[in-house]
This record gives sequence, structure tokens and C-alpha cells, in this order.
Amino acid sequence: MAKAIVVGGGHAGVEAALLLANKGVDTLLITLKISDIAKMPCNPSIGGPAKGIVVREIDALGGVMPRVADETALQFKMLNTSKGPGVQSLRVQSDKIKYSERMQEICLTQNNLQVMEAKVEDLIIGENKIKGIILENKEKIFCDVLILTTGTYMDSRIMISDEVIISGPDKSETSSAFSKNLKKYGFKLLRLKTGTPPRILTSSIDFSRTKEEKGTDGKQCFSELTLATIPYDKQVPCYLTYTNSKTHEIIKENMHRSSMYSGVVKGIGPRYCPSIEDKIARFSDKERHQLFLEPESLELDTTYLQGLSSSLPREVQEEVVHSLVGLENAVIKKYAYAIEYDSFDPLDFSADLQSKKIKGLFAAGQILATSGYEEAAGLGIMAGINAYNYLNNLEPFILGRDEAYIGVMIDDLVTKGTKEPYRLLTSRAEYRLLLRHDNAWERLAKYGIKYGYLNREAYDRYLFQEKEIESLMETINNTKISSEMIAEYLKEKEYQNVKGTYTLLELVKRPNIRLNDLLGFLNIVVDEKVIQTCEIRIKYDGYINKAKATAQRMDKLNKRTLPRDTDYLKLDNLRIEAREKLNLVKPKTLGQASRVSGINPADIQVLAMYLKKHKI
Repeated sequence: MAKAIVVGGGHAGVEAALLLANKGVDTLLITLKISDIAKMPCNPSIGGPAKGIVVREIDALGGVMPRVADETALQFKMLNTSKGPGVQSLRVQSDKIKYSERMQEICLTQNNLQVMEAKVEDLIIGENKIKGIILENKEKIFCDVLILTTGTYMDSRIMISDEVIISGPDKSETSSAFSKNLKKYGFKLLRLKTGTPPRILTSSIDFSRTKEEKGTDGKQCFSELTLATIPYDKQVPCYLTYTNSKTHEIIKENMHRSSMYSGVVKGIGPRYCPSIEDKIARFSDKERHQLFLEPESLELDTTYLQGLSSSLPREVQEEVVHSLVGLENAVIKKYAYAIEYDSFDPLDFSADLQSKKIKGLFAAGQILATSGYEEAAGLGIMAGINAYNYLNNLEPFILGRDEAYIGVMIDDLVTKGTKEPYRLLTSRAEYRLLLRHDNAWERLAKYGIKYGYLNREAYDRYLFQEKEIESLMETINNTKISSEMIAEYLKEKEYQNVKGTYTLLELVKRPNIRLNDLLGFLNIVVDEKVIQTCEIRIKYDGYINKAKATAQRMDKLNKRTLPRDTDYLKLDNLRIEAREKLNLVKPKTLGQASRVSGINPADIQVLAMYLKKHKI
């Protein structure tokens, strides 16, 4: 018997298992193959818009993904640097072999964690509580808490045109029996679909005909524990090419042969990461689509062709690839394919990621209808924390939408649900100016110490940095500089009529004036991250305060608790649609009720009157 069992060794399972083991819980991690732990079957990268901020949040909670991403990166790139801080985020090109190997090493040497290769077939349940699992060989293993993180391995099928292979990603094992058994416990399963592009023999690509995409200079990293990263001049570049009219013509002529359009695919695919066939069909007015050529590993002579996900026949894939500039003579090492699989309906789970049907059963990752390694890892660490809290009769740990992208994601899933693989986007966060790359530790480090497994030494280093920020802000408020001293600089920034003496604060508030430049005139040397944080706080002070005020108003609704046993079907003043949807979601608060799809302000007024009438 193990105190806790985690089923699935992907990005969600690793974070959940390591969190529990680090907190002293006897934990068993069950995976189909140890060599596949934290595997990257699709994009060989970590981070990106919104996703990169999730990785920073995982770091503040004590998770492992950020550190390993830094350790095994081939390139670091800060995205959207020409835009505001609310949408800037880091992305690393990963060495997929080294990443998985490092994660395996960490799991296999972790105290309180046992790793087993096996296939789970069924659950053991008693009195609506999880009691254990049954393996394919009928062996029973008992536990007090279970976290399911099976990814895309539940009754999965790979599809290339009309060819269907019963298999998980990269022709690995799948589990159809487990998927069927979950239905008998009343779980509604969604049939979802995703896909992956072809891998190209790197030496067969003419990179001179494509555009080089380098990383970002300066120290870039996900983790505050990372002291050094690969030097900028040693980083591996990516490259950019585009589809063209010939590419589109080939795809249009063969659209009927794609699994997606021939009727072979039954699952619903991701709207924000469509196949190339879907792009051509949905965006027929576009003359071209960008494709990124990304290295997979220093140990592999393969390049990932991001943006060309497909389920066209192999011979058509050859034609499509050869129509691209720089890939006229390219050799395909692995063909693109679509994969469909079963997942839970996230509306069957609460905000602590625990099943509403079976106590002690938690889920995280793609089994909860998400997409992406980062979303999975974020859910994984939260499931681990809440499984620990469940074991110790502690209150659930739930992040607000104004506290973290992880909070936005979980609230979206368990409140609104989804019919397609959920992907985090900056546009999903109404408080994105509060949820920045630079302030993840400011937002979450206190929780990392309280609930997660944040390194105490790193936390103390963070507190020291906060003192440096406070000290610099005091300097900015009280230090004055004359316009004569920076006359040429002001002229260069098109401030020709600025005369007199100003505090640094007054100058930094102006557009195009950089704090780092002003400090240079005064020979004040401060850490670059400290300068960046202070500058953001100054330049966006009004917007940040406005967002905080909005969040505080919403917090009043979030503090008005709705009784869990409310039968909304019996609330006569509510619309029938509202009654049905509220009864399905069972929101915990008035704020959560307001975010349920199909609920309008009038419905919230009815609920508020109900609370008042019954003095709740």
C-alpha cells in the first residue's frame, strides 16, 4: 500500500508525485515506461505566451519543471518584448532527450517516491471514496489518495489519412479498458483530438534560404534557483519559413484524404493549435502561414516543423514539405499524425481538482481536457498540493484569477468547462497586467512556502531582492537629476523643452525614458531584474492600481459563499437554463456563479436575493 498513487509519468504526474514525496508522503508513481517520464512527444520547448508565466508560477510554488527547463535549454527567448509587460513571457527551446533524462533521474532518486512500470485498468472505490487501483495483471494496490494524470493515453488512436493505429503518442501503449471502466462510475468522457507535425532530417534542410531566429541576449531563465544558463553565443538558433501558394494548392487538392476531413477523426481538436489542413480551410484568405524550424536535441539529427501539424497521407506530406522554401530536398524522419483520446469533463471536478463523485480522486493535465506541457505541470503541482491537504484534513488551496494564470486555468475548466483541448492564452486573463513574468514570486512565493515545497534558501534570496527593490524605489523617489546633465539623452528621446531638476520618478513616468539609462548617468549600479521590476511598477502604476481595484470588487462576490447542497432546480425565480447549469457546476461562491457559461447579471441578482432572504 502507498499513501498516495499518481498514475501517469508525464509533466502533470511528475509535479504531483514530487510535491507529495517532498512533503513526506509515501508516494507511488505508475507509468507505462520509465524511459517515457516527462517525454516531449510534440513541441520540444517549454513556455511561450501565458504558458511561460505558468512555468514561473510553478517555480514560485517549488515545482521542478522550471529548473529542468533551464538546465536542458538550447535557446532562451523572451517573447513580445515590443509590447507591454502583461504579455511578455519566456520560451526555451529544449533538448527533449536531456529534459526527459533529467526528470527520470530526479524521480528515481527522490525520497518517499517509488516508480513502477504498469498499466492501470480499474479503480477500487468504497463509500464514494478512492481506496486503490487494479492493474492490468489484476494486482490490487491500495491508497488513501489517487491522482490521475494519464495524458493522451486513454483509449488513444493515431491516424494518418484513413490509417488508424490503436496506440498512444509515438506508437506507445494505450489503455482502453481503464477508459471504459471510468464510465461505470458515472464519469462523462470527452473525445478529444490533437496532432503533431513531421520531423525533418536536419542535414537535409537548406537553412540559408530561411530566416534565422536567435534567442534573447542577457540572462534569461525560468527559475530563481538557476544561477547560470547557457551563454548567448552558445545557444542554438531556430529558423523561420512559410507556406506558399503551391503548398496551399497541394493541401486543398488532398483535403478529403486528411483524417480530419474524411470522417476518421471523431474527437474535437484544439482551436488555437489547428492542423495545417484546418488553417487552410478556416483562413482561406491568408496567402501564407509561418512555420518554425526547431532543433529537437543535440543528440538527434532532427528538426521539428512547428505549424505543420497534419494527418494527410505520407506521400502528400512529402509533397507539402518539398513545396517549402529551404525544404525542397528535405527528408522526413517521422511523419505527422493526428491522435484522439478520452478525457474527463472538467465540470465533474472541483476547484481543488478533486472529483465531485469520488472523494480522494484528483486529476491533472490532458485528462482534464487541457493541452500543453505547461498547463499539465501547473495542474499537476496544484493537484499534488490539494491531495496533500486532503490527506491532512486541511482546507483546499485555490488560486484566484487575479493571483495566477494557474488560477485562471482551473477556474475556466471547472466553471465554464470545455469542448476542446484547453489552451492558456493571455486574453483569458482579465487581470493579466497583475499576472506578469517578473512578479510571479511576488504573487506566489508565500504560498510556495506554506503549501508547496519552495526552497527556503531561494525564498530568503527573494526576500533580499524585495528589499533591494524597496531601496531602489526610495532612491528613485528622492534622487534628483538636472536636465543639463542629461540634455543630449533628452534630445535623443525627443524631449527638447524639458528644463530644470526632476526626481528620477518624474522622469521615468515619461514614455521612452529608461530607468537603467538614468541610473547610468548617476553611476548607480543595481541588478537588472530589480531595475526592470521598479520600472514596470512606475510606468504602469495607474493601470496596475485600476486592475487591483477591479479585482477587489470581484473579490466581494467571491467571498459570498453559496451552500454546496443548494438544489438550483427548485429556485423558481431563476431561468430554466440557469438552474440546469448552476446545478451542474455547483459553484462555491457568487463570483464563480457569475462566470458559469450562460449565467447573466439578472441570475446573479436572483442568487444574491436568495442569500439575503435565507440570511446566508
